[in-house]
Amino acid sequence: MAPSAMSRSNDWTKSLSDAQPVPYWLDDPGRPRPETALTGAETCDLLVVGGGYSGLWTALIAKERDPDRDVVLVEGREVGWAASGRNGGFCAASLTHGLSNGLTRWPGEIHKLEELGARNLDAIEEAVARHGLDCEFERTGEIDVATEPYQARELAEWYEEIRGKNLAEGIEYLDAEAVREQVDSPTFRAGLWDRRGVAMVNPAKLAWGLKRACLALGVRVYEHTPALTLKPYGAGMAVRTPYGGVRARTVALGTNIFPNLVKRVRSYTVPVYDYALMTEPLSEAQLASIGWHNRQGLGDSANQFHYFRLSADNRILWGGYDAIYPYGGRVRAEYDDRPETYAKLAGHFFTCFPQLEGVRFTHAWGGAIDTCSRFSAFFGTAHQGKVAYAAGYTGLGVGATRFGAEVMLDLLAGERTERTELEMVRRKPLPFPPEPFAWTGIALTKWSLARADAQGGRRNLWLRTMDRLGLGFDS
Repeated sequence: MAPSAMSRSNDWTKSLSDAQPVPYWLDDPGRPRPETALTGAETCDLLVVGGGYSGLWTALIAKERDPDRDVVLVEGREVGWAASGRNGGFCAASLTHGLSNGLTRWPGEIHKLEELGARNLDAIEEAVARHGLDCEFERTGEIDVATEPYQARELAEWYEEIRGKNLAEGIEYLDAEAVREQVDSPTFRAGLWDRRGVAMVNPAKLAWGLKRACLALGVRVYEHTPALTLKPYGAGMAVRTPYGGVRARTVALGTNIFPNLVKRVRSYTVPVYDYALMTEPLSEAQLASIGWHNRQGLGDSANQFHYFRLSADNRILWGGYDAIYPYGGRVRAEYDDRPETYAKLAGHFFTCFPQLEGVRFTHAWGGAIDTCSRFSAFFGTAHQGKVAYAAGYTGLGVGATRFGAEVMLDLLAGERTERTELEMVRRKPLPFPPEPFAWTGIALTKWSLARADAQGGRRNLWLRTMDRLGLGFDS
């Protein structure tokens, strides 16, 4: 879905003239005020580091499991300000970054992983209702769409494969006519609709709602309180902050892409920058021109793929395609804004939906995703089991972070559960090599993926080697 004419490209860039370089979800006048920073000393049973989904779910579930447990959460800036507040809002049941990735890596336990993932998404929906989380939760499902003939063939073959393995419950194959009855784009050739396995949410409102729920249960939340160091202290752990510190019996780390306080964990993740656009609200006529009556999330089947969805006020979020790795794996604010990617995404948008010519974008933004070599979360403990961590969600953490919170709490309790017995939980991914090898390998992989998309999906020697090593990758 690349631009084909300079004149059209100029029209596409005009659609960006008023776009604000801030995440749409966070640009909300109802954004809650931050809690005060920690000053002085605190003690608690459980300290949670990180105010994104991973930390918020951990604090909330810890209090639900044991209301008497004394829980403190510290966040370096504001709750939900990073990946949790600026993502696409696809809350998926999959714990393995999609069924294909899970089936490739853990074929012997894929049915259990799928069951646990479905239960996890149900538990999120129940928590939304129980705690009154005003996060625009919609159990719409998601359609994977093919935009090239080879992708349509591969979707049909994949559907038959998962049917044969009894993994296709709730999934419907759509031919070209059927998929365009759902969402009308001249580029769509086929689709797989997972009817129950994905919900759409307003990601920032989910984070803010989880914060309110934590506070209501008695969690003490401190914002603008970065955790600087982590050290043993007596029978527990001590974390230093700029104006004080916390002593805790146990610590759960939900910092994801930001430097882990357990230094040996840092080599397992790298930051990859993802970008998105948000349109102005569509008129009734514009919405009717593309259908989309069932409001599913969508993603196309290319290696360099797009994801797109409707907001509650009928805007279209359009993101993905470019995945930018900065040399050295540095996380910097200046990488959050990339006009060359916005122009590319705008061109792709109007190729997908030419009937929306004239629609303008109001917001354009980006940010870092914590990526690991197996593209789904990993878990572990440190300091004789007094510290637990989860990271590596690779852009599909809106739902999976709740499962990760349960894993961390199981590990801290020293419990053997159906979660901690999983091979996925017990084993780590391969770490990334040091520079310049990491940058070279990632750059070669990106080039190879783009080449595969341009050559009917044919994977070159490099990608086939990565597949054999268990490092098969898409963007």
